[in-house]
Amino acid sequence: MRLILIGPPGSGKGTQAKLLSERFGLTHIATGDIFREAIRMGTSAGKMAEPYVSTGKLVPDEIVNELVADRFRRDDRPERFVMDGYPRTRAQATAFEQALGEQGLDVQAVLLLTVEDEEIVRRLSGRWSCPNTACKATFHETMRPPRIAGVCDNCKSKLIQRDDDREETVRRRLEVYHQNTAELIGYYRSKGLLHPVAGKGSIEAIYSQIAGAIKRAIPTC
Repeated sequence: MRLILIGPPGSGKGTQAKLLSERFGLTHIATGDIFREAIRMGTSAGKMAEPYVSTGKLVPDEIVNELVADRFRRDDRPERFVMDGYPRTRAQATAFEQALGEQGLDVQAVLLLTVEDEEIVRRLSGRWSCPNTACKATFHETMRPPRIAGVCDNCKSKLIQRDDDREETVRRRLEVYHQNTAELIGYYRSKGLLHPVAGKGSIEAIYSQIAGAIKRAIPTC
């Protein structure tokens, strides 16, 4: 079973990829993990990626594609996996297809988590964090509010909101997501691989829909 999970920031991709990994016995491949591993191993692509990762900048496509291709050229390459966060664009999808083809593999299903923009904004812009490094508790204005507004339940520190969680930042991230994935989604739809799944509801309810879509797409799974 070889899957790709696509969805906007805050859609729960990481959570669902982890469940799929555990319950179907798949290797969970997230680009962040690939970056860190390649940098730790000192590969040529890892060395190229390190300056971007260490400064929080976006790693260029050609380096990302090479890092992913390197992962599948290794002797311990996974033949059953779920990709989380890659590919993000049509160009990356084409590169990934080529990298898998070199190993005699292909993608069997692409699961698209669909969540309305306003729901994503509500989920992400409502998050607040404790700045105390010994605590690091997280809260949400509606889903897990602190007992006292703006104050950490555990250590009483004043809560802060990360720049990534501010509404204007979330909306910019969604704009980039839509720009990058419009062509990607069309590409996988044209290949008959795309399976949209509503990303709203409980974690288990969403997982049940994903599992059902997989079984329809890959009856022998």
